[in-house]
Amino acid sequence: MADCIRVPLLLLLMCILSAVHHTRGDNSVVSRLTGNADNLQQNPAGGPVPAAVIPVAAERSLVAGASLPRRRSAGWKLAEEAVCKEDLTRLCPKHSWNNNLAVLECLQDKKEETEIAAECNHLLWNYKLNLTTDPKFESVAVEVCKTIISEIKECAAEELGKGFLVSCLVDHRSNISDYQCNQYITKMTSIVFSDYRLICGFMDQCREDINTLRCGSISTGEKDVHSQGEVIACLEKGLVREAEEQAGAHTIKEDCKKAIMRVAELSSDDFHLDRYLYFACREDRERFCENTLAGEGRVYKCLFNHKFEEAMTERCREALTTRQKLIAQDYKVSYSLAKACKSDLRKYRCSVDTNMPRAREARLSYLLLCLESAVHRGRVVSGECQGEMMDYRRMLMEDFSLSPEIVLQCRSEIEGHCSGLHRKGRTLHCLMRVGRGDMGAIDPNCQRALQTLIQEADPGADYRIDRALNEACESVIQTACKHIRNGDPMILSCLMEHLYTEKMVEDCEHRLLELQYFIARDWKLDPVLYKKCQGDAARLCHTHGWNETSEMMPPGAIFSCLYRHAYRSVEQGRRLSRDCKVEVQRILHQRALDVKLDPELQKRCLTDLGKWCSEKTEAGQELECLQDHLEDLVSSCRDVVGNLTELESEDIQIEALLMRACEPVIQAHCHEVADNQIDTGDLMECLVQNKHQKEMNEKCAVGVTHFQLIQIKDFRFSYKFKTACKEDVLKLCPNIKKKVDVVICLSTTVRNDTLQEAKEQRVSVKCRKQLRVEEVEMSEDIRLEPELYDSCKQDITRLCQNVAYGNAQVIECLKENKRQLTSRCHQRIFKLQEVEMVDPELDYQLMRVCKHMIRRFCTESEGKNVLQCLKQNKNGELMDPKCKQMITKRQITQNTDYRLNPVLRKACKADIPKFCQPILNKATADSELEGQVISCLKLKYADQRLSTDCEDQIRVILQESALDYRLDLQLQIHCTQEISSLCPEEAAAQEQTGQVEECLKVNLLKIKQDPCKKEVLNMLKESKADIFVDPVLHTACALDIKHHCAAIPPGRGRQMSCLMESLQDKRIRLQPECKKRLQDRIDMWSYAAKVAPAEGFSDLAMQVMTSPSKNYILTMIGAGVAVLFLMGLLCGRFTKRVTQELKDR
Repeated sequence: MADCIRVPLLLLLMCILSAVHHTRGDNSVVSRLTGNADNLQQNPAGGPVPAAVIPVAAERSLVAGASLPRRRSAGWKLAEEAVCKEDLTRLCPKHSWNNNLAVLECLQDKKEETEIAAECNHLLWNYKLNLTTDPKFESVAVEVCKTIISEIKECAAEELGKGFLVSCLVDHRSNISDYQCNQYITKMTSIVFSDYRLICGFMDQCREDINTLRCGSISTGEKDVHSQGEVIACLEKGLVREAEEQAGAHTIKEDCKKAIMRVAELSSDDFHLDRYLYFACREDRERFCENTLAGEGRVYKCLFNHKFEEAMTERCREALTTRQKLIAQDYKVSYSLAKACKSDLRKYRCSVDTNMPRAREARLSYLLLCLESAVHRGRVVSGECQGEMMDYRRMLMEDFSLSPEIVLQCRSEIEGHCSGLHRKGRTLHCLMRVGRGDMGAIDPNCQRALQTLIQEADPGADYRIDRALNEACESVIQTACKHIRNGDPMILSCLMEHLYTEKMVEDCEHRLLELQYFIARDWKLDPVLYKKCQGDAARLCHTHGWNETSEMMPPGAIFSCLYRHAYRSVEQGRRLSRDCKVEVQRILHQRALDVKLDPELQKRCLTDLGKWCSEKTEAGQELECLQDHLEDLVSSCRDVVGNLTELESEDIQIEALLMRACEPVIQAHCHEVADNQIDTGDLMECLVQNKHQKEMNEKCAVGVTHFQLIQIKDFRFSYKFKTACKEDVLKLCPNIKKKVDVVICLSTTVRNDTLQEAKEQRVSVKCRKQLRVEEVEMSEDIRLEPELYDSCKQDITRLCQNVAYGNAQVIECLKENKRQLTSRCHQRIFKLQEVEMVDPELDYQLMRVCKHMIRRFCTESEGKNVLQCLKQNKNGELMDPKCKQMITKRQITQNTDYRLNPVLRKACKADIPKFCQPILNKATADSELEGQVISCLKLKYADQRLSTDCEDQIRVILQESALDYRLDLQLQIHCTQEISSLCPEEAAAQEQTGQVEECLKVNLLKIKQDPCKKEVLNMLKESKADIFVDPVLHTACALDIKHHCAAIPPGRGRQMSCLMESLQDKRIRLQPECKKRLQDRIDMWSYAAKVAPAEGFSDLAMQVMTSPSKNYILTMIGAGVAVLFLMGLLCGRFTKRVTQELKDR
C-alpha cells in the first residue's frame, strides 16, 4: 500500500477495458513483449500480487471447471486454455491466436457484442493483473525505453523491480517521442487501464464513493469482472452532478475526484481507452467517423462534431456530453487541446496564477479566457491552438449543459421558457432572449452566467462559433456579406447593417439581436473594437486586461467612456484616435437599431419604456418614443436620452434606420456631406433643406421631421446651433433650455439691435448666421413652433385636417382661413405674419415657391427687401405664374393691416396718427384692422394731404388694388354679395386686370348696400386723383396721354385734368374708347357728387380742386367773386353818399 502511495501520478483511473489499434506484424517490441508474456514463471491465475493491487474478488478461488494453465518452459498461450478456447475460436481471427496480447485485445473489444464465459473473463483479468506486476515487463521497459527513461527524471528515480517504472512511463507517455517505446507503453496502457481495479490506489481512493453512489459492485462474483466501464461512467456523472449542484448530489472525496479526472485525462489520447464511451459510441463511430484515425483525440472530436445529428444514438450522446463536461472542468481531459496549447499556456503564464485555486485554473473557461486575452492583445498564439480553442468555444455555445453555472443559475428559466431546446445552441439562445427581457424577467445570477459564457466562447470573434446563429443567418451571409472573408469578425457588423432590411430573414434577426445584446454589454467582446480601442481605453478610461474586471470601471461602462471622448473638439483635448473613433461610431450605429443594445439606456429607462412605450414594437420606435416623452421621463433616463440625442445631432449617421431610409436623398443631394469623416451636423442640415425633393420618401421625411421636433426641446440637440451660439446663449439667454425659446430670445435681441441701430450687435456673427438657418427651418412646419401649434390645434383639426404639415402648408392653410380662426390662434398667426413681412426670408412658402424668381430678379436685394423686389417684378413676362400668385397672396395680407407692410408703416409714420387716429382708438391691441387704416390713407391721398413718402406708398397700393379687387380688403368685405351677383365672370377670371372694379363702377346704380356703395364711390374719388388708379381708363387713353399730356407729370389729378380739357376742346380728337370712358367717368362723378355730397368746406374745396372741370369751376367762382366785388363797390358808394347827406342835415 505504501508503495502505491509513493506514485501519486500513477494513472489514477483510466476508463474500464481500454483497447488500442491492432498492431500487426512481428516487430521487435511486440516480440519481446510477447516473449515475456509467454514465459511467465508464475501461474497467471495465482502469482504473487501486492495486496493493494489485488481486489477482494481476486483472492477468491477460481470458478469451478476452469482449467489452470500449465507451467511451461516454452511460451504459454491463452489460446491453449480450455476456458477461453471456445470464445477465442468464435470471436478472434486465427492469426492472432499465437499472440497473447492480440487475443487479450480481441476479447476485450468483443465483450459487449456477445457473452464471454465467466471463467475466461476471470482468467483474462488475473493474467492482466500479473502482467502489471511482473518484473520481466519492467526489464523490457528498461531495454526499449532506455533513452526516454534517462530524460524523464521522475521515471529514472523509480526503484526497479516493483512495477512502478511502467506506471511512470504511462503517466508521461505524452512526452515519449521514441516509436518503439511509445508502442510498448500503449500496449501496457491497454492492459493496466482495462479495469479500474487494476490501477494502483484507485480502490482505496474511490471505494467509499463507489458504494455511496451505487456505481456497481467491486466484487467479481456480483458483476462481470471484465466490464467495469460503467463504474467509471457512474463516478464521472456523480462528479458532474456535484459541479452542477443538482438536488441530492453526493460530494465526492477530493482524492477520488483527482483520480477520476486523472483517468479521464489519460484516456484523452484514444477513445478506446474510455471503455464506457467506446462501447456506447462504437456504432456511431462507424457511422460518422469511419475514416478518422484513432489517437490524439481525433475520434472524440469527430464524435463531438456529430453529437446533435439525428442519427446519433442517445446513449452515445449522453456519454459524449459527460466527457465534454469533464473537459469543461479540466482542459487536460482533451488531449488535442492540452497538446496544441501547451506551449502557449506556458508562454502566457496561464497556469501559474497563485491567487487562483488549482481547480479553477484547470477549467476550460480559464484557459479560453487567458489565451483569448493574448489573442485580443495582439499576441501570437499558434494556429493549432487557436483551432482547438475554436472547437471548444463552439462546443460551449452548442450545449448549455457543459457550463455548470448556466445549469445551476438558469434552472428556473430553462424549465419555464426553454425546456426541450437543448440541441444546437437553441436553449442558450432562448436564455439570451429571456435575458433581453423578451420573455419576462431573468434572475441576475443567470444573467451573469450567460454574460460569462459569452465571454468564454467569444462568438464575436467568429460568428461560426455560434451554431444557431450560423445556421439561421447562412442565407443572409451568402447574399449580403459574401464580400467578407468567412469567419471574419466583421460578418456580425455586416449582419447588423442589414438588420430590418429586405435581405434579413426573421430567424437570423432574432438570433443576431440575442447575441448582440450580450456583446453590447462588454466592449471587449467586439474584437475589432477592442483591437482598435484598447490603447485609448487604457489611456482615457483606465481599463485592465481583456479578461480582467474592475469594480470601478465595469466592462459596460468602458464604452460609455469611449464615446464621451469620441466627439470631443480639438480644444477640449483627450480625444480618441481616428481608428478607434470609427469603431465607436460603428457600434453607436448598431445600438441605434434597438434600444436594448444600449445597456445604460435600457437600465435607466426600463420603467419609462414600460410606462410610455409598451406599444412601440417596430424597429427604432422605442427610442423615438422616449424622445417624444423627454419631459415626462425620470431624471436619470432623461439624462441618458438627452445625451444620446445630443450625440445624434452631431452625427446623425448613428441613426442607421434613418440613414437607410434617406439613402436616395443622400445620394442625390447630400453625398459630399455624407462622405465626410466628421459630420458635425451637416448631414442633417442637408436632409432638412432637401426634405421636399422628389427623391425624399415618406420614411425619411417622417424621420427627419421627428428629429426636428426633438431638437426644439433643447437647443443642445442642434449641434451646429449649440456650437455657434453657446456663448451667446450663456450671455444673453441664461436659464433658457428649449430651443424655440432660445431662438426667440436671440432673434429678439438681433431685431432690437437692428431697430435701435446699435453700433455693435450683441449676438455674434457666427450665431446670427446659424440663427437664420434655425428660423428658416422652424418656419417649415408649424409643429416646430410649439406655442403656435398649441394655440391652433383646434383650428388645424377643424380647417386644415387633410393638409400635410411639411412645406409650411398648415401655416398657409391657417393664413388663408384667418377670418375663421379662434381668437388665440388668430393672434399668433398675425404675429407670425408681422415677423415674416419684416423678414420675408422666414416666409417658407414664399421662399420655396419663388425660389427661382428670387434668383432671377432679386439676387442683389437684401433678405428683408425680397418681397418688395418680387412685387416690383410681379407683372413681368418672365414671372412664374405660381410665384405671381404667391406674391398676390402676400400683397392681400399686407393690405389687411398697415402693420404687415413695414415699408408703408415707416413711410406713413406721421400720417397714420394724424389722419386715422379714430380707427386706432377703436381697435384693440391684438386685433387686425382689416384694411381700415389703408382705406383712410387712400382717401387722404385723394385729398392730396399726405406726406410725400406716404403718398408714394399709397399710390403703389392704389395702383395694385385697382388691378385686383382682392387687394382692397374693405371692398372685398363689403361688396362680396355684389361681386358674386353683378360681376361673377370678372371675379372668376384667372388674371385680374381691374375688370371687377370697372363692373362695380358701371353697376353703381344697382348696388343697394350702402357700405359697398360707399367703397365704390371712394374708388371713383380716388381715381380722380390719379389716372393710374383707374387701369381701364388708363389703358383706353394711353395713346392720348402720350400725345396730348406727355409733358404733364402724373399724380395729383394732373393727367386726368389734361384729358378732361382735351375732351372739352373741340380741336382735339381723342380715341373713341378713351372718349367713351371719359364720358362714363364724368357721369359717375356727377352721380357720386349727388349721392355723396361734400362733407364740410375742406371736402368741398378738395372736390373742386380734384374735379376734371376744375378750371371751369374756378372761373365761375372767380367771376362770381368779381361780380360781388363790383356790387360791393357800387353799394358802398351809394351808402356812403346817403350817410353824408344825413350828416349834412
